[in-house]
Formats: sequence, structure tokens, C-alpha cells
Amino acid sequence: MTKKWWHDKVAYQIYPKSFYDSNGDGIGDLKGIIQKLDYLQDLGIDIIWLSPCYKSPLADEGYDISDYYSIDPRFGTMEDMEQLIAEAKKRSMYILMDLVVNHCSDEHEWFQKACEDPDGEYGSFFYLRDKEEGKLPTNWRSYFGGPVWDDLPGTDKQYLHVFHKKQPDLNWENPKLRAEVYKNINWWLDKGLGGFRIDAIMNIKKALPLHDYEPDRDDGLSNIADMLAEAHGIGEFLSEMQDQTFKKYDAFTVGEVFNEKPEEIPDFIGENGYFSSMFDFNEAIFGASENGCFDSKPITPDDYKRCCFEAQERIGTIGFLCNIIENHDEPRGVSRYIPKGECCPQSKKMLAALNFMLRGLPFIYQGQELGMENTTFSSIEEVDDISTLNEYQVALHAGLTEEEALKTVAKHSRDNARTPMQWSAEHGAGFTDGRPWLKVNPNYTSINAAAQKDDPDSVLNFYKKLIALRKNPEYKETIVYGTLEPYLETQHNLMAYYRTGDKTLLIIGNYQTSPQDAVLPSPYKKVLLNNYDDVELTGNTLVLKGYQLLIMEM
Repeated sequence: MTKKWWHDKVAYQIYPKSFYDSNGDGIGDLKGIIQKLDYLQDLGIDIIWLSPCYKSPLADEGYDISDYYSIDPRFGTMEDMEQLIAEAKKRSMYILMDLVVNHCSDEHEWFQKACEDPDGEYGSFFYLRDKEEGKLPTNWRSYFGGPVWDDLPGTDKQYLHVFHKKQPDLNWENPKLRAEVYKNINWWLDKGLGGFRIDAIMNIKKALPLHDYEPDRDDGLSNIADMLAEAHGIGEFLSEMQDQTFKKYDAFTVGEVFNEKPEEIPDFIGENGYFSSMFDFNEAIFGASENGCFDSKPITPDDYKRCCFEAQERIGTIGFLCNIIENHDEPRGVSRYIPKGECCPQSKKMLAALNFMLRGLPFIYQGQELGMENTTFSSIEEVDDISTLNEYQVALHAGLTEEEALKTVAKHSRDNARTPMQWSAEHGAGFTDGRPWLKVNPNYTSINAAAQKDDPDSVLNFYKKLIALRKNPEYKETIVYGTLEPYLETQHNLMAYYRTGDKTLLIIGNYQTSPQDAVLPSPYKKVLLNNYDDVELTGNTLVLKGYQLLIMEM
């Protein structure tokens, strides 16, 4: 593997709307991010990914872009963005932006022109079909529920949107559209971006000609995944994009890739892959049901271990995964992957290390380093996320009561990750002087950065130790490039694995509240990280306390 500049980095995702508000309007902004760069530098962050801050009506919180060349006034100005890039560079940090090119906003100039002249140049930038009374062009269900087709305003045609109706899909079969996308990518890279996180990219290739699939619910619609499974040839688009843009700048790119076929992995993230890396969603998608989140299966510690190891085995040494516990599209990881009632500093630290030490690039989502947890909802009126609102209706339709439906969707809601960053125990969690756009998690008085900063045993300072270990010259080669081999794989509620390179490290975590024994294969040289103060060893048997985590040099 050719060594790249980004291999040994640690990345951090910022959801700008909820990170830090510099002007008191209740919405996070770019100036707020600039003010917190020293916090991120102190944590040890190298790469910062910003969720969308382009101009947008925010139908899907910025993933509906109305102008790819403008910053939304809610977040600041282009001058603010340029200052952010420059200030990050001073700290040897790189800024990534979200690349959202499966769809744009219905308020984008292209779509407006398509409405004016659907048979003209911009009509071919989208998927338009003649409207037939009582019949849809296809029976696909959108990701947010309902048909993927809506009437094109002022015309006798309909347009395709696999997400929200305000997010019309772009027609990647059109070379003129692709040229416009590449032009915009290069414009941003010329500004000094380090690269992009690439959103929903598997959706850009449709199975042509468009046709129906077997319905899977009583709404007569089919899961969009049926179409994606039949779509072939996405590599032609991605290879062209790589050649026309990223490769010229040695940019770092991470793809939101679902449903990839095993034989395609080298094409996606191999030596000359379309992307530098892609996220591991194996744990995030576990237990999902086609019926809706009300029917999903909870993940156990043994499930989590198996998901991690399956992903690692699938990739091997082909390339690098980006490893996550949570992101803006998921509930808080500690609330999802730690059994109910067992969230505590020790269990949060254990989960952090088990994920962080996997082979690949660690991505931390804002607040994860504090152990932020899922929030509480007293009614569906408190929910902002369009996906959660749709899942609530699906649950009601399935026969759940309003109380049951709210309880179910609350566990999975994307709003859990979008509550304001908990900076302090002050008003608004230190996020804003005004009224926050989304309700602050009530536990901000006990879980916040200010309280953890000077506490040597805090989750925040444990993350700092993890990052420092990854960057330690003595162990960096092994942690970054070493192989991964599971250990004691069948032992219940225990997750352990080796990282082997010029050193041999054993990462072992007791994934339960009660103590557990684990036999060591050989004596250890040194304990590099421990979320307790001591190590109990009887002969060659470790006696692990509840949720104890050890990283040992063997």
C-alpha cells in the first residue's frame, strides 16, 4: 500500500447548525467553528468534516442545496468559510465539505429552469416523465416515505426524487450535468479544501430503463434498494469524477457507500480507488427492518463485535475504512451500542477504544468525545427530523399507539445526534446565548466539555489519550498499518483483537457490568491504556472489571 498523507489522521465531524453559535440567533455558524478550532486542536483532530452549510431551504437540513457556490446566510459568508480554511491550515488541519450530488434542491436554478422548459437543456438535468393519470412512472418508495415521483410544477410531467420531494434527483447519465458537478468540485478544491465526504453516492446510478418492482408493503410501493441492487455501471461515473477532480489535488475523499458488492471494494477504496476511504456502516445497519424502525432488532454486545470483525475481514488490507460510532444520521452510539441502563464513563471509554483501535481512520462525531447520549422527547411535536416523522407515521399505520410509536422512533431519531453541542452547564449548554433551534438534551448540566476538561478521568480526556496513542511514534506504524486479528472471538460479552505490525498490541474489553476472566496467550510487556487504575492478573488470567478496557503491548 502506498502511504498517503491522510492515513495516520484523526477526523471529526461537525454538524454546523448544532456546534457553536457565535451571534446568539440559536443556530451554529462558521464563526463559531473558527472559535472552537483550538479545542479541536487540543483534542488532537487533523481533519474536520462539515455537514452541509451551502445555501439551502433546509428541507433536509442542508442536504437540499439551492446554490453549490454559496454559503447559507444562517451559517455565515463565503469570507467566513475562507477564513475557516485558512485558520485550520495554520493548525495543520484540513477541512472537508459534504459533496451532495445525487440531488439538489427544488429551489436550485437548474430545477427552476427545468420547470420553465422541461424539454430544454435543464430538463435533461433531471429524471422527468410524462404524467399519466392514476399511474406513476415507477412504484419505488422514497427514503422518507411515499412515492419517488411528484408533479413538476407548471407542466404535465413528473420528476424523480428518491429522498424528499424538495430534493430532485440529478440525471448523471447526462454528461453536461456531470461537467457542472466536476466544475464545482474543482472550484472548492481550488479554495483549499482537503477533500469531501460524499453523500448518498450509490444512488446516482439508476437501473435503466426505469421500471416497477414487487411491492413490499400495503402502500403498493417497493423499497428503493430493489432498484439499486439492479443498477450497474456506477464505476464509470465515479472513475470519471476521480480523474476530473480529486486525483488532481491529492484530495481525501470518504464515500457514504451502501450495498457495494464484495468484488467492487478494490474499485472503491483500493490502491487506485474512486475514493480514499468509505464508512463502515455494518454496525449501524444491524437489525434494520424493511417494515420500519418500529420493527428493528436491538444490537447486543456480541452482535456489535461480530459486525466490527465482519467489516474488518471484508476489507482486509485492500484499503482503509472510516470507523464510526455515530454521525448526524444516527442516534448516539453510547445509547445504541451499550445496553440500556449501563451507560457510564467506563462503558463509554470501552466502546471508544474498541472502535478507535480498529484498522482504519477514526471519525469522531461532535459530542462523542464527551459521551453525549440520546435525548428525550415528550411529544412528536418536539421532533424536527423528517425521517423520524415519517417513521412515526409508519409505526402508527402498523398499529402502535401514539405513545408506543414515539418511544420507538425516539430511540432511532437523527435528532439525537443533532441536539446542540454541550459545551458547559450554562444556559443553552454554552452553545448559544439565545434560544437553540433544537431543544438541548436535559443532561447537559452533567455531561459537558467544561466539566470534563480538567477531570483526568473524564471521557474527553480518555479520547485525548486514545488520539495521542495513535500518534505516538513508537506505536503509530502498528496502529495505522498493522493487521487486525480477533482474539477469544466466541467468548460471550468480550471483544478482543490484536493489532500486529512492528509491535503486537492486544485490545480487550469486558462488554458487561459484571467481572469476567480472559486468558492471555502470553505475558504482556506494558499497559498502554486502561479505563481503570489497576490490572488484576492471576497467573495468565486477566480478571476484568465491569466494562474494563485494556490496550496492552504483548
